[in-house]
Order: sequence, then structure tokens, then C-alpha cells
Amino acid sequence: MPRTILHADLDAFYASVEQLDDPALRGRPVVVGGPPEARGVVAAASYEARRFGVHSAMPMSRALRLCPDAVRVSPRFDRYGEVSRQVMAIFRSVTPLVEPLSLDEAFLDASEQAPPRGGPEALAREIKRRVQEETGLTISIGVGTNKTVAKIASEMRKPDGLVVVPPGDEASFLAPLPVRSLWGVGPKAEEALHRMSIRTIGELARADPAALTTDFGVRGEWFHRMASGDDDRAVETEQERKSVGAETTFPRDLPDGPELRRVLAEVAADVSRGLRRHSTTARTVVLKLRYSDFHTITRQTSLAEGVDNPEQLTAAAGALLDKAAQPGDRFRLLGIQGTNLQPQGRGQLGLWER
Repeated sequence: MPRTILHADLDAFYASVEQLDDPALRGRPVVVGGPPEARGVVAAASYEARRFGVHSAMPMSRALRLCPDAVRVSPRFDRYGEVSRQVMAIFRSVTPLVEPLSLDEAFLDASEQAPPRGGPEALAREIKRRVQEETGLTISIGVGTNKTVAKIASEMRKPDGLVVVPPGDEASFLAPLPVRSLWGVGPKAEEALHRMSIRTIGELARADPAALTTDFGVRGEWFHRMASGDDDRAVETEQERKSVGAETTFPRDLPDGPELRRVLAEVAADVSRGLRRHSTTARTVVLKLRYSDFHTITRQTSLAEGVDNPEQLTAAAGALLDKAAQPGDRFRLLGIQGTNLQPQGRGQLGLWER
């Protein structure tokens, strides 16, 4: 029996929550993010704002130039988390196989639940109805036999969309779409594929797998399989946490000095709280620096044992900053990430151990 995989994605989630909670914002262009004078970026834009070319990750100053009538709202992540939990609870009432990707999207494996509920389309419509009735938000759903097809299908008719790709139609559904639609094909991979005269997913599916492997390594084989509609990845309900991090963008560019070091300690304290919240320690500490010209670097160090306290994290990241910072450098962003995680207590000496 073919699988029934759904990709469900709330429409303009943060902005939609703001419009839901404040009726005065409904129908108006809304951008969620920090103020332009603090170098804020757009975390979400309502569809009214998107018509002006505003999109997420855009500098807030540019967004407000493109759409002068936009209403800027500071993000309320506690509220977004509350609504997200409501929506995820709806998903889990349908199937236990739910893989959240973020606050506003998830994969669902409803292979067993779809047949008794009238089939994949009827089940998807039931989920859309419940999300609308119970939260007041709209959601777009893509349905297919695998994650690749479902993910792409959910983007096709936003907002409030529903696209169902029947079993056996995967390759023909994907064929006319640009290669950039595939998960993992970023700007550089897209440019490399264009140099090979591969512009659509169908052309990628017909390409020589050996040539793709030569140019992309193991990713080439993966691209070819996805383009052919062959994706057997399971919906994973338990996501192993790979890292814990925090970063901050400065209101003005900072040289190395007391102010930058104070920020480094504050970011390290944020990472420490995250590690302890997840009962983990980090054996690798990564420092991220973005220069005034937007050039970004990362530097990392591996430790003898996992750490989770702010002083150790500050010391490790500070040593990396000592090596990276040069006279005259000015920075606009600093971040710290703890990776190579392990459970608290593992590898640490007990109280009476020598």
C-alpha cells in the first residue's frame, strides 16, 4: 500500500498570529521583526506585505522602504509557541507519526489513518478545517507518497492551499518544476546544475547519475533520486538535538574590546541555559563572527569533556575570538553554538573518583 505523507505548513505564521490577536491588523501589511535602527530583520511578513516584495530574513530597513505602510510588530515567541502546540496537538490526534520541522510546519505519516477517513484528500481537508476552527489560522497541506513530493506540493497554492499528488504521479508532478524547488538545492548547486544544462527537475531525473556524482559527490546521487520521485525517508517522531546556540546582532559595528567581550559572555550564558534546559553538555564550541562587510566566519574548538556552564563556554569562545580578531576588525554579529552534545554527567568524574 502506498504511503500517505503530509507536509503541513501554517501560512505566514507569525504575522497571521499577530493579525489574529489584533483585529486592527487584519488586511494590512504586517512585518514581524526587530526595529530597523537596531538592524532588525524580518522574521515573517503577511501576504499583504509580500505583494511589495517583502520576505523573511530581509533587513527590516529595506522591508519598510519597499512597503512604507507596513506595520512592524516585535515578535512574541511565547505566543507563537502556544499556538504551535495547539496545532501540533491536532496533528497528533490524527496520527502519532508527526515530525515537527519548526513551530509552523511538520510532516505527518497518515498511511494507516487515511483509508478509514475517506482517503488522503478527505483527511487533509479535515485537518485544515480543525486548524481553522480551533486556532483561527489557515494552513497549506501537500500530500504525496514521500517527503519530497509533499513538501513541494504544500508550497504550490499558498495560502490556504491543498495539493494532492496521487501515487504513481510523483515524477510527472516534479518534472516541470525548477531544480531549486528540491530540498537541498541552494544557489550554488542550482548554478552548477545550470552549467550542466539542467534547469528542471525532469532534466535532473534524466541526467547521468555518474556525472552528477562526479560534480556533487554523494549529494549527486541524492539529487537524482529525489528528482525521480524516489524518497523513502521515514517520518521521524524523535529528532535528536544536534546543537544549542545563540547569537546577537549589534546596533552598531563593534571592534574587539570590553563591549564585544561583554556580549560574548552574555551569549555564552544564553547557550549555557539552553544546554542545561536540554540536560546536555557540549564537547565542541563554535564561534560565529559577521564582519561589518557581512563576511561571516566560524571557528571551533573541541574540549576534553562536555561543558555547560557559562564560564567555560566564555573561555572557549573567547580563545577562538583571540585568534580570529585582528586590529581594525569591526563586527556586526556574534554567535556561539555548542555541538557534539552528550547527556549531562556522561564522561564526568564522580564525586569520589580520582
